[in-house]
Amino acid sequence: MKYLTDLWDSSVASRLERDPLELLCYRSNLLGADLRITNFGGGNTSSKYTVTDPFSGQPTRVMAVKGSGGDLGSIRREGFAILYLQRLEQLKQIYRGESAEDEMVEYYPLCTFGRNPVASSIDTPLHAFLPFDHVDHLHPDWAIAMAASANGKQKMEEFNRRFHRHLIWLPWQRPGFELGLMLQRSVEENPHCDGIVLGGHGLFTWGSTQRECYQSSISLIDQLGEFVLEHQEKLGKSLFGGARIQSVADRKVWAADLLPFLRGKVGAHRRSIGHFDDSADVLEFVNSQDAEPLARLGTSCPDHFLRTKICPLYVDFQPEECLERLQEKITAAIEAYRKNYQDYYRALAGPDSPPMREAAPTVILIPGIGLFSFGKNKKEARITSEFYINAIHVMAGATAMDGGTVSGALPIAKRPEDSSRFAAFHNYVALPPAEAFRIEYWALEEAKLRQMPPEREFSRKVFLVVGGGSGIGRATVLQLARHGAHLVVADLNEAAAAAVAQEAAALSARESVSSCGADLTSRESLAAALRHTVLTFGGIDGVINTAAVFVAPDKAGRITDSQWQMTLQVNIAGNYYLADEACRILREQALPACLVLTGSANAVVPKRGSEAYDVSKSALSHLVRELACGLAPLVRVNGIAPATVVAGSTMFPRDRVISSLSKYSVPFDESQSTEELRRRLADFYARRTLTGLPIQPEDCAEAICWLASERSLKTTGHMIPVDGGLAEAFLR
Repeated sequence: MKYLTDLWDSSVASRLERDPLELLCYRSNLLGADLRITNFGGGNTSSKYTVTDPFSGQPTRVMAVKGSGGDLGSIRREGFAILYLQRLEQLKQIYRGESAEDEMVEYYPLCTFGRNPVASSIDTPLHAFLPFDHVDHLHPDWAIAMAASANGKQKMEEFNRRFHRHLIWLPWQRPGFELGLMLQRSVEENPHCDGIVLGGHGLFTWGSTQRECYQSSISLIDQLGEFVLEHQEKLGKSLFGGARIQSVADRKVWAADLLPFLRGKVGAHRRSIGHFDDSADVLEFVNSQDAEPLARLGTSCPDHFLRTKICPLYVDFQPEECLERLQEKITAAIEAYRKNYQDYYRALAGPDSPPMREAAPTVILIPGIGLFSFGKNKKEARITSEFYINAIHVMAGATAMDGGTVSGALPIAKRPEDSSRFAAFHNYVALPPAEAFRIEYWALEEAKLRQMPPEREFSRKVFLVVGGGSGIGRATVLQLARHGAHLVVADLNEAAAAAVAQEAAALSARESVSSCGADLTSRESLAAALRHTVLTFGGIDGVINTAAVFVAPDKAGRITDSQWQMTLQVNIAGNYYLADEACRILREQALPACLVLTGSANAVVPKRGSEAYDVSKSALSHLVRELACGLAPLVRVNGIAPATVVAGSTMFPRDRVISSLSKYSVPFDESQSTEELRRRLADFYARRTLTGLPIQPEDCAEAICWLASERSLKTTGHMIPVDGGLAEAFLR
């Protein structure tokens, strides 16, 4: 093969041969491992085999098919629906025609074999009615390029002659029972065919064994790639009409400036997470002459616009224009997009249509810069971007195959008179808005969305946690992760930040957590951490700082001038720098946000030997109040004031713990471990409180998370004590 790789390992497959479901899982994972073969969550695989019927004890034929909402690349055996083939065949007698085909989905659970709880896909009849043991339905860009071409059937016949293939063409039909019957009739009428191209949709291939089916799929897709890419290579730099503008050199800087602004506009009604892509394929498209009319036309494959909507938003930007001018264009363009989407919904919605969803775009194309995508979480935002890149590949292939000779009826249309419903540009054909609406607002898709688990409290929120590598910061990161937050763990110790990020990812998702360095003495370092957060997740909803420094005095109870200055620099100026840099972003984003800073009970409890630390925390308490006044109403600013937290704190290395135990005449043994000594010191501090309980990092994290949540929307400018009831710290 020229482009794809045969990943089939016969030694692995041979171990699975006795379990058809495991072998199907293996085949599916191989196909789903390459986005050129099928996109995330797209496509479907099936196998028909014989098992013993638990009712009759007799051999019976069943079909295993990818369940609703599954992904081929990651599916396991539990993700396949298993159904009686005979019962699926009997559904043909019940079928009342295309206008009532949605009701057939209600019968699929009645065809279930055994205790399989997996919801059957709408593609179930497509696989069941094809007379082959193993079937693949895939969405390779190269196949869809042909399927979405005005001359697609003609090009398919040319492909057949060149590669000695026997593909057949089916016009556009929404997936469902009717398409299953159409597939069956097509194969019966063309018994020697070796694949089916679905107009505007995808590809069907098959085999008598799992291996044969896999080989058939990848060899055909590879040949399609060879055929389509040859057309693209002939065009060279003239693809998409050639370049209209050149890419901006500092695209990442532009992206960092634009993402919060875009996120605020897109998420004005409901927040989303952002993703940025400036890959070569994206830039070739967005910089081209034909990008705007192609983008306006929308996508073709149903799997694409379920995430990308019927079309992306293209913003007509000239690289010589300033950021402010681009923001003006974005504002106007998003307002127009919302109106157009509302008009699209009103024109096509029926009495039984689901309510209109968010009208903002999920994909935004900006010439010279790249592609911005948005979703309910980072994974969805990335996948949305990938889907539109799939669409770019489809448009590249379709427009490259433009022979300029197509006239009359389009092969994608079932009837010649239906051709006028489809819009085309340079040979690329998009689905009509009515067909797009039928899929986007399909009652079956709406039911699937309603069955999704409820989103967690912070699932659409982004937090930067400075000091997240240990102690209170680490506990806060883990608590936020449990509640679905997107997190950047920042710390002076970058290795510690990375380690905590790994812990947090295990509690949420790998793509939802990142890490970086942060130095509170450096405004530039803090600005870089904020930029990293924006480029990773699209914006910021909360900035939390738990980092501070305590310098132990010498035996005379003194610290040096430089130590005094460094304490104030980190504990006061560092928090101010962080807030000041964050607010530049938060103002651009224009969404309600929060800052949570970490003070101390020491702010109101004077004592000998910690003057610099105590004064700095006292100043921090007032900084919280000043920031709250200055940043209202957009940003709430609060803090916590814990009593001494010994556990997990980098401010309590072994020598300081021993010094403190000695200072308070608490008995200890030098042979005890550092953690044992820390517990002894924490217990001593606890005895001075009303509750008698030591303060743990998790206690502070609970307070921080409350302040970061919408449960505290009416609280700003306050310091919450987390001190176990330290009477000395009561305010007077």
